[in-house]
Amino acid sequence: MNTTATLPGRLDVNEASLSLEVEGMTCASCVARVEKALKKTPGVVGAEVNLATEKAEVRFVGRPQEMQDQLLAAIEKAGYKAAVPAPEETAAPAPAAALPDWWPVALSAALSLPLILPMVAMLFGVDLALPGGWQLALATPVQFWLGARFYRSAWKAVKARAGNMDLLVALGTSAGYGLSLYLLVTGLEHAGHGEAPHLYFEASAVVITLVLLGKWLETRAKRQTTEAIRALNALRPDTARVRRDGKEAEVPASRVAVGDVVVVRPGERVPVDGEVIEGSTHVDESLITGESLPVARREGDKVVGGSVNGEGLFAARATAVGAESTLSRIARMVESAQAKKAPIQRLVDQVSEVFVPVVLGLAALTLIGWGVATGDWERAILNAVAVLVIACPCALGLATPTAIMAGTGVAARRGILIKDAEALEVAHKVQVVAFDKTGTLTEGRPRLTAFEAADGDAEGLLKAAAGVQAGSEHPLAKAVLEAASKRSLPIAPAREARAVAGRGMSAVVDGRELRLGSTRWMRELGVDLSPLAQRAAQLEGEGRTVSWLADATPPARLLGLLAFGDQPKATAKQAVEVLHAQGVKSAMVTGDNRGAAQAIARELGIDEVRAEVLPQDKAAIVAELKAAGATVAMVGDGINDAPALAAADVGFSMSTGTEVAMHAAGVTLMRGDPRLVADAIDISRRTYAKIRQNLFWAFVYNVVGIPLAAFGLLNPMLAGAAMAFSSVSVVTNALALRRWKGTAA
Repeated sequence: MNTTATLPGRLDVNEASLSLEVEGMTCASCVARVEKALKKTPGVVGAEVNLATEKAEVRFVGRPQEMQDQLLAAIEKAGYKAAVPAPEETAAPAPAAALPDWWPVALSAALSLPLILPMVAMLFGVDLALPGGWQLALATPVQFWLGARFYRSAWKAVKARAGNMDLLVALGTSAGYGLSLYLLVTGLEHAGHGEAPHLYFEASAVVITLVLLGKWLETRAKRQTTEAIRALNALRPDTARVRRDGKEAEVPASRVAVGDVVVVRPGERVPVDGEVIEGSTHVDESLITGESLPVARREGDKVVGGSVNGEGLFAARATAVGAESTLSRIARMVESAQAKKAPIQRLVDQVSEVFVPVVLGLAALTLIGWGVATGDWERAILNAVAVLVIACPCALGLATPTAIMAGTGVAARRGILIKDAEALEVAHKVQVVAFDKTGTLTEGRPRLTAFEAADGDAEGLLKAAAGVQAGSEHPLAKAVLEAASKRSLPIAPAREARAVAGRGMSAVVDGRELRLGSTRWMRELGVDLSPLAQRAAQLEGEGRTVSWLADATPPARLLGLLAFGDQPKATAKQAVEVLHAQGVKSAMVTGDNRGAAQAIARELGIDEVRAEVLPQDKAAIVAELKAAGATVAMVGDGINDAPALAAADVGFSMSTGTEVAMHAAGVTLMRGDPRLVADAIDISRRTYAKIRQNLFWAFVYNVVGIPLAAFGLLNPMLAGAAMAFSSVSVVTNALALRRWKGTAA
């Protein structure tokens, strides 16, 4: 259970979320009923139920334990079983079943086969008809033992004054069975007065067998859509080698605490997130970040739990364990995305609410219409049964969630974490991608390429600049400090150092009020830049970023300039080319000077450049692009990108950036490869296409099948086969997404 936010318009009231496992749902109508029951519970802010994952995500206001009990009771009252998932650290493996999960299907098929064989033999002129008593003996266990699940679920639906797939199956097969039993009894009473009546036990038995087969195939296929979650959870090693008091001991990985030192040997999985304190190696992070090549790790570098150690022995201090580890957070994010509903699902929900009552009405009309028009009530019952069976809305309920599960799962394996289904759906419409420059399109590790003093004392300028930047983590500050260190220059002590958003740094160094920052800031301070303006223009024309150092003690005067260079990422140009091939325009929104931004944009083929932009203005530029009618994605990695990421239709955050940026974005890219942006848009388009295909076929099955059944052109067995095939085909179509590779693979 997580506390997530404070409700708008409420004071001091926390909104919390809870995930519940729901058993017994069979179709879209079940989903609608569970959702309605949850939303009626006092204190519930919102609820989403997913048929494919069999989970409910509920947001509420109130005491967590009380609300949990009320929500569980609400689901039970609606006719379903509910439970709170066990924490991942304590979840026990499911006990091995005494029988395989396919045994009901196999037994039902074995009992139904003797009933169906005479029909097949009849096509070849062979009479293998079984006596009525034998047919009754074979059909009864199928109907009331193997088919008992349909009666239980149907009864719960009736008690809740609602309908579901199982109600349709139970009514339809019971009608077929009852008609056959009636004909058998009356036929026995009139034995010897003519030909024995034709019985329909095979129809009800085969329908139940086909529905059971469809549900089994559907369950197997759904299991494959959650493969990404299982693959991530399987990365957790069971044990860890911990060094305590100079001795190494093997302990359960769940008992490692933050601050413990873990020792990882070659070939072993890293048990927890940590920082290397001894040794060096290469680690394979492919299943976590999608990075295909091993990456070097040495003292001071971070390692991620679940990655595989290469050739070296190393020790790392644990920085995150259990639920706070990167692996757990990734698994939760993927699971959350798979549990969320896409906006297109709302159409399905609206249809499913009235679907079962409408089908029951159509079946009743079919029964009455055929009976009154022809007087053949046997045929009328069979046609009504066919209507009930063909209309089961399984495929409708599975169309969207299975595609989302497959799409988000394969994306996660390629290093793309999609926070929710809405981000996945919106991404397919993206027309403009706005990139931050530093760290997104470029390496983000600028070097100091030139520094010139107004008075000619270049070393003095660098010492003073290093003093101002000594406490900063900004990439430009690191470049200055690195340059000073290489020249073995002492760094002057600084006081009152502080960052000025969008402008630079200020500090008191050697008694002077120094300001180091942008051209805009220097002009605001009234600093005369003319002594070095020509040189600055030349450097900016070469794509360099120029910062100025000035003494702000009145009258403010220029001390010198520093020029920085940052290289584009090796894959940035290809990323822009792929976006263009997708019909997506690219833009760069950066706080750097126009010359540097234009130089990078020309090299990469960026369509539009917005340079010298303050952090608070990035969101305004995104809003401006949206106002022009485009669906806009923003890609960034810094705290200053967070407002723009939130303002965009969908935000893409590099995981190499800050936590704030990742929280603001709808999509997190697990490595700093800009090609993943194009890949995310591609998988979104493919997933959305699968959703549309699935919904089309789900509706077509019903739109075509129901009239055929009503007009007597579809017998119950064919209706059952078509219904089972519809569910399986929808899930199988979604699973085709698992073959997707992407350009950054």
